[in-house]
Amino acid sequence: MSGSAETGIAFIGTGFVADYYMTTLANHPGLRLAGVWDRDPARLEQFCDYWKVTAYASEEALLADAGVGIVVNLTVPESHYAVNRAALLAGKHVYCEKPLAMEVDAARDLVALAKGRGLVLAAAPANALSDAQAHCAEILASGVIGTPRLAYAEMEDGPVFLDNWQTWRSRSGARWPGVHEFEIGCTLEHAGYGMSWLVSLFGPVAHLDAFSALTFPNKGPGTEALTLGPDLSIGCLSFESGMTARITCGLAAPRDRSLTIIGDKGTIVVRDLWDNRSPIHVELSGQKRPWLHRVIDRLERQARRKFPFRLMAGRSAAYPSAAPKTRLPNYPSQIDFVRGIAAQADAIRAGRTPVFSGETALHLTDIVLALNSGKRNYTPARL
Repeated sequence: MSGSAETGIAFIGTGFVADYYMTTLANHPGLRLAGVWDRDPARLEQFCDYWKVTAYASEEALLADAGVGIVVNLTVPESHYAVNRAALLAGKHVYCEKPLAMEVDAARDLVALAKGRGLVLAAAPANALSDAQAHCAEILASGVIGTPRLAYAEMEDGPVFLDNWQTWRSRSGARWPGVHEFEIGCTLEHAGYGMSWLVSLFGPVAHLDAFSALTFPNKGPGTEALTLGPDLSIGCLSFESGMTARITCGLAAPRDRSLTIIGDKGTIVVRDLWDNRSPIHVELSGQKRPWLHRVIDRLERQARRKFPFRLMAGRSAAYPSAAPKTRLPNYPSQIDFVRGIAAQADAIRAGRTPVFSGETALHLTDIVLALNSGKRNYTPARL
């Protein structure tokens, strides 16, 4: 791959999430999609017809293509280990949807295999490479809120099982895999979006205590007889840096994907971790509150009731530059999904280690698996 201005990539898996990757691929001209493969022939044909891309005859044919430098694993989590291992054994770098594997030891084996072969194994999600994350990191580094002490990360996606989820389709027509997500548990699918931010901002987790539960066992027609996974997980995290955080992941509470960081001089609130340029507000301790907040407080006292809306604390922290022209999926998934692959390709060409690869990807996988299973007094794999 070194010396080439363009990196060939290939997708294994053309389900619902693959359309998010296709939508944002145009943001990264340094990547060339050589082709795709899926074990479902009908789904593969539908995807290729819609996006006008090449289908491989088999997974083996994809892995044998010398023009492919990075294999992008978009299969279901239960298939991640086998697909990742096959790609690494074929001499390919790998970018995998979360988690790397369904067991920590299996993920550790993959990381060791990649390292031993001089390959890069990186993991999604890419939202922690967003403009919002970079802006938040700059605000933290400025010292405006002092030393950060506590963070609350929310990954509540709302009571989707009460919606008409059976009819949801991706751009190319793939069904939203609701039944599978209910079975495997929402933590494996969503907790990584919050954890990747927390680890990128505050470093590795030294200790965690988690709780998980199935709070709504009936998710609607077609799920009554299934064994469902947790639809709620709560983790209390102690970081090696001294930071403390709580992360909540669920499918029942109202939608909230915010991050609140509390320092000894103020607070930062990121409204939506799924928004590439999410509004970010800063409130300093003792600072006079914005006039709208003061007016609403006065009106609520007069009305003797709380109004049915919420204002973000503090003042908006403007981004240092205008928003670039970037293709993103529609709300609520306004993430540049391919940015992680592009960052991996750039790092490989430069001889650097991508941020969310190797030991860091293992660390995040370990944490997410621990949250999903509700592990107590747990020490994750160290970086």
